[in-house]
Amino acid sequence: MMNDLILKSVDELAPLIKNKTLSPVELTKAVLDHAEKSQDKINSYMSFYREEAVEAAKKAEQDIMQGNYRGMYHGMPIALKDNLFFKDKITTMSSKIHKDFVSDYDATVVRKLRDAGVIFTGKLSMHEYAWGITNNNPHYGPVRNPWNLNKIPGGSSGGSGAAVAVGASIASLGTDTAGSIRIPSSACGIVGLKPTHGRVSKYGCYPLAWSLDHIGPMTKTVKDAAGMLEIISGYDRNDPTSVNVSIDNYIGQVTGEVKDLVIGVNEDYFFNQVDDDINKLVRASIQKLVDQGAKVETVKIPTLQHSEWAELVTSLSEASAIHHSDLMNRPDDFGDDIRFLFELGELPSAVDYLQAQQVRRQLKHEFNEVFEKVDVLISPTLPVIAPTIGENFADLNGEKVDLIDNIIRFTGPGNLTGLPALSVPCGFKGDMPVGIQIMGPAFSEGRVLNVGYAIEQTQPLKGRKPLIFTNV
Repeated sequence: MMNDLILKSVDELAPLIKNKTLSPVELTKAVLDHAEKSQDKINSYMSFYREEAVEAAKKAEQDIMQGNYRGMYHGMPIALKDNLFFKDKITTMSSKIHKDFVSDYDATVVRKLRDAGVIFTGKLSMHEYAWGITNNNPHYGPVRNPWNLNKIPGGSSGGSGAAVAVGASIASLGTDTAGSIRIPSSACGIVGLKPTHGRVSKYGCYPLAWSLDHIGPMTKTVKDAAGMLEIISGYDRNDPTSVNVSIDNYIGQVTGEVKDLVIGVNEDYFFNQVDDDINKLVRASIQKLVDQGAKVETVKIPTLQHSEWAELVTSLSEASAIHHSDLMNRPDDFGDDIRFLFELGELPSAVDYLQAQQVRRQLKHEFNEVFEKVDVLISPTLPVIAPTIGENFADLNGEKVDLIDNIIRFTGPGNLTGLPALSVPCGFKGDMPVGIQIMGPAFSEGRVLNVGYAIEQTQPLKGRKPLIFTNV
């Protein structure tokens, strides 16, 4: 019975809570029990809030019994990435330096979820300061992929990806600077949405790189992501990058109808140097959309050839500026991998940084031109499968290639342009899930989610669940 509950999506659980068939207390205890039981194997949590969560669940149950139902996330037990501030709670950024940091306010997204009736079960592990894609943390240990415990879950939101995949959290939020929502979502077989830059407030989120950071849903299904986006979206005067645009009815746009949808495919970049099996799965998913009435058009985006350089210079420079003082005064308190990156970030000149911003400007222009011809761009989320924990290389059709350079190749352009990008599962290579990425014009999250839903409706996971469910 417990496994039946924790396997369900928010979209499945919400009607049971609304009609009082399921108690939020029962659900919260089931999720916490499973999360605590799986912690030794997965290591997705940084901290548990059992006592507060059960009390909050009792309050949610009382509110619902009195007819004060707040919506689909009311009574849902959820843990969040540990760079989102909780008032009077430790937020570590999975670091040694901030291991005792306590915020005196909630992040805007935390406040909005709390107002929607979410039950917070704890904080989730991440790559230290969100600056990496393995979640192999030197201070708190690696997070393990629920599909294969020897594999990385992806990062930096690896705790969020693993927790949702294994049922240790009904849904979650991640942050994304070069792919840190979409990478673990792809590797863990869940849904991950990076909204348009400015759609979701970043106030109360510890930054990695100011101009590239995003916050977004990581969920079991597309409808779950759509529902969470409706809650966390909106203008916030506390965030100078927040954009004052209307919040759409995202769930209402998720119909699965793709007739006459025009899909853009960029062969030169997004299908170049891709694992053969991933390539086949992504193209098969595109064909299924074509079978439903969609059309495909090949597009050119020349400046993509410079996007990896622009992403690297921008993220390195901004991240190193944020951590410059600690790098000078207590360098040994950083993990070796991110200390190297912060030191590397001291090297680009102002000329380098400004030239990278010119690349971004041109890239945005070219994407905007493409979206005058097509509705969405579809590509693999990752060109490679997540490797074994501790490896710095990935396998690309029998060749060893640098892990970080390859794993962010297809996700980074979404951060440079700020355009919405969604990863949904599209199948398996062996025992590991494969993700497909859908990008759209600015503030077209509803369209992007709908295409993801159409793919989801083809049942690409075929009902498979991580083996951890039978082994815990």
